[in-house]
Amino acid sequence: MHPALEALGDYPLARFQDLARAMAAEGTPLHDFSVGDPVEPTPRFIRTALIDAVPEVSQYPTAAGLPELRQEIATWAHRRTGVRVDPDRHVLPTSGSKEAIFHLPLAVLDPDGPRDGALYGTPGYAPYERGARFASGRADPEPLSAASGWRLHLEALERDRLDRAGLAWLNYPHNPTGAIADRDYLARQLATARERGVTLASDECYLDIHPVAGPRPPSVLEVAADASSAEDPDLSGLLVAFSLSKRSGMTGYRSGALVGDPELIRRNRLLRPNIGTASPEFVQRAAIAAWSDEEHVAERRATFDAKRAVLLDFAARAGLAVSGSEATFYLWLAAPGGDDAAYAEALLAHRIIASPGRAFGPGGQGWLRLALVPSVEGCQEAAAIWERAIADGSLPGH
Repeated sequence: MHPALEALGDYPLARFQDLARAMAAEGTPLHDFSVGDPVEPTPRFIRTALIDAVPEVSQYPTAAGLPELRQEIATWAHRRTGVRVDPDRHVLPTSGSKEAIFHLPLAVLDPDGPRDGALYGTPGYAPYERGARFASGRADPEPLSAASGWRLHLEALERDRLDRAGLAWLNYPHNPTGAIADRDYLARQLATARERGVTLASDECYLDIHPVAGPRPPSVLEVAADASSAEDPDLSGLLVAFSLSKRSGMTGYRSGALVGDPELIRRNRLLRPNIGTASPEFVQRAAIAAWSDEEHVAERRATFDAKRAVLLDFAARAGLAVSGSEATFYLWLAAPGGDDAAYAEALLAHRIIASPGRAFGPGGQGWLRLALVPSVEGCQEAAAIWERAIADGSLPGH
């Protein structure tokens, strides 16, 4: 067995997927806030684009992706960030953001060289660590805290950690906390990474999932353009991962993109044919439709807003402390009593599934993540059950 697989064991949220399916099969109502897999239907125009593109003869897709898809991603990036990117030099379609994040260390870390480390914050997305370790690199987590707004401050890290880092991950809006970052913060991280010779990778798969009333989270692409030119941006040392999974309800389609430094894009184009992860061309056609439209994204934002309002109102009434939770479709709650695993276990008796914060690394201990997956009505029902359980003493409230 690969030593990284042996050391890491099961993927943190896989157990919750299995648990949710087993509990759902029992036929009793279940309120599953664990795995971030929205239940809202994929818009019909996207499904139609996929169906219409299924060919009579199926052939291998190319690692570079369809030129039309690269162009549509570039058009969306310009519309969303104001930054003009070259679809041939700056853009690479991927099979969702997760596999791109996991595989990126293979292209940028030298496990036998002086820069074998990957910096990332904890709590955080598991593939930052797992990708580095399977690439025989060195995982270098930095604890995040509510006091710092769940932000990773590269400029505050020890010089030797930055000197050994080949890669540093940012993720704002942040999974699991829902925290956001401002342009000044992002500019400091980019400047520090460039000064220290570290590739900065920004996971922005939740960039379009934010409250309708704002604020609209910025992209690192914007701060790179601030320091150069929006029409001819300097993207050196920078890669940004985007995804259609939450933005367009396409989690099962596996479609995303890397945008950034032409040299880093070139390296990933070299890498990816060895892995064979290019999306089928009919999925790419569906992605073209998805990236081209904003109306369905606004509708999804409004739906997530309604769910967020239900659960935030409940948390306020119940005295549950909320941190972050400014964007994404996650709420981050302090676990009453401080033991996130025990509280998540206690919730199961009420057929509510929440993710203990430790599933996102040691920095998440003492917290719970709620993914806004159930319908608005489902959120209301779960909140009522949870509130009654606190009132009757079967669950602690704070």
